[in-house]
Amino acid sequence: MSDTTMEPPRVHTGDPAAPAAGAAAPRRSPLRRYAWWLVAVAVVAISVVLVLVARTRPGYDPYGWLDWGYQTLRGTLDLGGAPSWKPFSYVFTLPFSLFGHYALWLWMFTSVSISLSGSVFGGRIAYRVVARESDARWPPIVAAIVGGACVLGIQDYFHYLLSNQSDSMLVAVALAALDQALCGRYRWAYWLGILGSLGRPEFWPPVFLFTLWAWRERPEMRKELIGGPIVVAFLWFGVPTITNDRPNIAGQLALRSPRECKSNKIVCTTSRFFDLDILPVQLAALASLLIAAVRRNWAVLGLWAVLVLWVLTEIGFALHGFPGVPRYLFEAAGLMGVLAGVGVGLLLADASRLWARLPRLAGVPVAAVLVAFMIPSAISQARAEHKDIRHEQARTKEINKLSAFLTALGGPKHVEACGRPVLNVEYVSIMGWYVHRNTGTIGYRPQVEVWDRRYPLVLFSTFPNGWAVQTVRTAPAMKAACANLNAFYVPTARHPGGALVPHAPLPLPPRPVKRAGQGSSGH
Repeated sequence: MSDTTMEPPRVHTGDPAAPAAGAAAPRRSPLRRYAWWLVAVAVVAISVVLVLVARTRPGYDPYGWLDWGYQTLRGTLDLGGAPSWKPFSYVFTLPFSLFGHYALWLWMFTSVSISLSGSVFGGRIAYRVVARESDARWPPIVAAIVGGACVLGIQDYFHYLLSNQSDSMLVAVALAALDQALCGRYRWAYWLGILGSLGRPEFWPPVFLFTLWAWRERPEMRKELIGGPIVVAFLWFGVPTITNDRPNIAGQLALRSPRECKSNKIVCTTSRFFDLDILPVQLAALASLLIAAVRRNWAVLGLWAVLVLWVLTEIGFALHGFPGVPRYLFEAAGLMGVLAGVGVGLLLADASRLWARLPRLAGVPVAAVLVAFMIPSAISQARAEHKDIRHEQARTKEINKLSAFLTALGGPKHVEACGRPVLNVEYVSIMGWYVHRNTGTIGYRPQVEVWDRRYPLVLFSTFPNGWAVQTVRTAPAMKAACANLNAFYVPTARHPGGALVPHAPLPLPPRPVKRAGQGSSGH
């Protein structure tokens, strides 16, 4: 990207000192010429440091996504189980799987880098919009800083960023698409929209409207406009059809979620959206809408139209039965933050353009008050995120112990030879990744597996300072070979990181209570 996209437009004044027509343009310094490449390198470097310093691991879904790539390369992909199918993450994890266990680190670095870039693209949008309305340079700069910071200030944004989910990545993709559209790079905007469409169906309506516009205004793009929907349809519905003969498996898994709105779905979804941004951010964004309406700023009004369309689409999905959880509204919340930056920048610009009787700097105190009220919330969110990181670091220790435990037991193949791995649901995708099996084939209900099944099991359980494992219904021919799979993995004086300690048979999980007439639960 050219660094000129952040510069306000220049107006030629006929100055005799200006270069004559046809004269060579002044050469830019390498720093200015490659400014955005340097920004990209800085974002990646910060992301690597953040991943290494935070010492956290991905959440449930990313381990399942990584397993998709591994299973695809071996022709054994089965999507019949959580996590829900998302082609967006598959686009990354499939090539990453060529690098074996390093795929985990590649995904972590990539997801954090893309998520952080959302702040950069948000700042670019705010700068560009305000620069068109301001003669001074500093209001667009302030707008960029506020807009970029507000993107990172979305409620729980850093939780999803550091747990390497795709939701924060999709915020960056959405803002990048809007940024490229404002820059006039319509091909980039379109394909970024297609990429986002692989992650959330809420992208589909704005991409569809853009496609209608581009079909008429950019006829040279028509082949791409046909190819994009084909790519989206194949990856969303074709891959599940090939692997499971269930084209809408993602939609089926999303229905009847325990997190769906229990009250009025319109009110609930709207409330969830407004909870993602603090009140000063919403007021600053509202200021951008009012100023844009007075000034007939179509760029700002267009951004507001995209925001409203996203929320209305999510309400429609909620009415259909989908959960409408807050993270599905991150993209709209991120755009709200960008518009807050735009609002602050427009208030700092020449107020007399809005109304001739207003002093030039009349909006400065209003903008200052709005920014001042954002600071306490930012501090509060930083403290909450610090507490969350501590929790995630403790969880990471358990994940690392599980990996070491499997190695000490003789490796994944030895465990599988002794029975089907079974453990609490929160670790199922992690176990699937470690033992190289589809997530849906890992037992996730210990009570049901122990009492209602007849095949051999290897039951894993968590303890405050480690793990325990025991075999259930081991085949007679394998009892001697599998005897070591009845052990604790706990820290000892000689092995503070953990060591195997054999144990006698442990109590099995209690038999599940069944109501009268209720049959056995299936997996």
